[in-house]
Amino acid sequence: MQESSTNTELSVIPSSDQKALVTSGPSQYVKLNVGGSLFQTTVGTLTKIESMLRAMFSGRHVIYTDSEGWVLIDRCGKYFGTILNFLRDGSVPLPETKKELTELLAEAKYYLIQELIDVIEAKLSNCKDSESLPEPICRVPMITSPKEEALLISSSSKPVVKLLINRHNNKYSYTSASDDNFMKNLELFDKLCLRFSGKMLFIKDVIGNEICCWSFHGHGKKVAEICCHSIVYATDKKHTKVEFPEARIYEETLNIYFSNAN
Repeated sequence: MQESSTNTELSVIPSSDQKALVTSGPSQYVKLNVGGSLFQTTVGTLTKIESMLRAMFSGRHVIYTDSEGWVLIDRCGKYFGTILNFLRDGSVPLPETKKELTELLAEAKYYLIQELIDVIEAKLSNCKDSESLPEPICRVPMITSPKEEALLISSSSKPVVKLLINRHNNKYSYTSASDDNFMKNLELFDKLCLRFSGKMLFIKDVIGNEICCWSFHGHGKKVAEICCHSIVYATDKKHTKVEFPEARIYEETLNIYFSNAN
């Protein structure tokens, strides 16, 4: 984050090896080059609280500048804007991820800003980063090839329930209740995934040749299948009908579950 300024320059006493001493008051602007990122702020901001920056710009120490008067600080500039905002306001929005908090903490420690160090460490102690999140309650693989499907089913030690649902396979118009039944099949699949999580393997197939079909597998073999679509004939054209045989789906799911347990 850069702060614009007037055209005033840092008052320094230059030396031949590009070193300088601050000789101006708190309102004077300073140009900072932090690892290639450019910032402008006041001496008053840099010396507002106890830190390494206060010591640097107190006027008691020599600082390095380039030929254009930029004060050189050999650190990454990614978080320096956050550092400046904390110096100005005494508080600053912190990153949400553990990685970014750790990186900002390293910069706060380098600049010896104890107040910011304390705030970051407090947040880190309560940080719920993605690394510490619990595992998902249920994982559902999606089939991308027949070979992958065969491998998943044959290698599973649990009973397998597969829902093949591919609305694009149909070349006819759907009956009025078909869209609703599509959703009911999907919703039941999700409910079964949660109910039998860890006890059965649920697979979703979106590449097969059917439109909506359940299959039930035990010990690597298919033992039952429920096809939920059919063709119905009207006077002028054919229609595809999607059904929702909820009771049969529950029954076959329980059958494959208990037969595999025995």
